[in-house]
Amino acid sequence: MIDLKGKNAIVTGGSLGIGTAIAKKLAELGANVAINYRKHDAEAKAVAAECEKMGVKALAVQADVSSFEDAQKMVSQVVETFGGLEIMVCNAGINWDGVSWKMAEEQWDKVIDVNLKGYFNYCRAAIPVFRGQKYGKIVNVASINGLRGKFGQSNYAASKGGIIGYSKTLARELGNKNINVNVVAPGLIETEMVAQMPEEAKQKSLAEIIMGRLGQPEDVANVIAFLASDAARHVTGQVLNVDGGQLIA
Repeated sequence: MIDLKGKNAIVTGGSLGIGTAIAKKLAELGANVAINYRKHDAEAKAVAAECEKMGVKALAVQADVSSFEDAQKMVSQVVETFGGLEIMVCNAGINWDGVSWKMAEEQWDKVIDVNLKGYFNYCRAAIPVFRGQKYGKIVNVASINGLRGKFGQSNYAASKGGIIGYSKTLARELGNKNINVNVVAPGLIETEMVAQMPEEAKQKSLAEIIMGRLGQPEDVANVIAFLASDAARHVTGQVLNVDGGQLIA
């Protein structure tokens, strides 16, 4: 039984999709949860309200993950409001696809700023807290496309591959302070982003999945809850694929 009672967590990108499922799962297991959002105000506040119904404290904080200053402010606010911080889940991400020979500089920069620099910003803000208390759980959400590449997604795949390298480095740097750092790499998960995919591309990806079905946000959230708990105290520097076998198909 995973028990997160008394723990305090931040989930970036918690207003939609996988982030919402993560926030709810952590709250269900007893953690106080703060989510950040950039523009989905009503959705973020609704998620926070659902978490509070589970008997925990919850916050919805408007913050741009690509802003170093916003990350510092949010971590400080959470520590002050909740009385501490033990779990950091970096999940916020975007895609802006295009083949590499047509990709605009803005496309590259925006995806890297949100998907990779955003993770640095929040981990960087949380690490001093974790080091000071000699305890912390960092779980970064990447993608199987960061492991294999994906046609038309050079910016996205580079950002997700960067997350994996960054997380493995943090695991080496922080392990002696009792801080676990791991990565979850989802495959095709039924989210708003996937719903917008062309049907032909969706069916092609679905055909890769050994289990023969789309993953659900809850499938990712369950693995993250494990990695955020003391049940995974001896797991660090790992990449756990939540993809129904898509990567090995």
